[in-house]
Amino acid sequence: MTADAGIPSHWTCGCPWHAGALRRRTLLGGFAGLGALAATPGWAQGGEPQGVRDEVGRTSRFAKLVPAEQIENSASQQYRQMLAAAGQQRALAPMDHPQLQRLRAIAERLRPHTVPWNPRAAQWRWEVNLIGSRELNAFCMPGGKIAFYFGILQRLQLDDDEVASIMGHEMAHALREHARERIGKSMATRAGAGLLSSLLGLGQLGDTALSVGADLLTLQFGREDESEADLVGMELAARAGYDPAAGARLWQKMMSVSKRGPPEFLSTHPAGKTRIKDIQAMLPRVQALYERAERPPRRYAPPSEEQNGR
Repeated sequence: MTADAGIPSHWTCGCPWHAGALRRRTLLGGFAGLGALAATPGWAQGGEPQGVRDEVGRTSRFAKLVPAEQIENSASQQYRQMLAAAGQQRALAPMDHPQLQRLRAIAERLRPHTVPWNPRAAQWRWEVNLIGSRELNAFCMPGGKIAFYFGILQRLQLDDDEVASIMGHEMAHALREHARERIGKSMATRAGAGLLSSLLGLGQLGDTALSVGADLLTLQFGREDESEADLVGMELAARAGYDPAAGARLWQKMMSVSKRGPPEFLSTHPAGKTRIKDIQAMLPRVQALYERAERPPRRYAPPSEEQNGR
């Protein structure tokens, strides 16, 4: 059963949206160095597949410089501001939009598998919204605040497995607290030894954290963060019953689009044949999880060909 992907005439990808009106972070990054990882399935004691757990390190000590609550509250405020701006421009998908329902259904399947990666995720107020923009982008802010741009669904004609690949990757950034880590590193760099010592006493930590991380929507992650998010995202998708091999198909589509000029998500970590090869090399780590997972009870269709301008 598929969902109709029609949208109201006033809510379209062609709505005016200046570059500065809705600032954003890059979508997906490189799989640098993962080709060297073992390509054999990971198994826990007792024969249960453990996925990629042994390939992901501990949370960085820099993240501990910033209270998680502070970052999550700031992210929530910025997310609300973004939604308000989208609403004013009539670019926020209504609750009954089929593609928004699709995104929320996929998120609900991934969400139960997030807690083992971050216990705080059990208390997060997860949200998923759809923005009427032609940009190929998506993100998940700290605290589980997710947004997809209609363009990435429409222009790439993503199936559910490919959407789950993107969503799992973006969720992984929040679960692994990459934003918190990046802000902590920035604080440590800007602060001298004496100031940092006082910050560790929580004296001015809140104000400094907000100042350093003033725009979480534009925060960019490093290659190591992106590679880690790819790994964790593949496992989340597999456990939720979505084909983790969809990541390779997704990047083939991205490569096709990039021939007409690099999209936003390729600006810092170019995709290519090596990326696809690395994804395929890591599939055995999560394949057993996918084979054991319950399949989604419903499949959704991407936006129609007519809406894709074909």
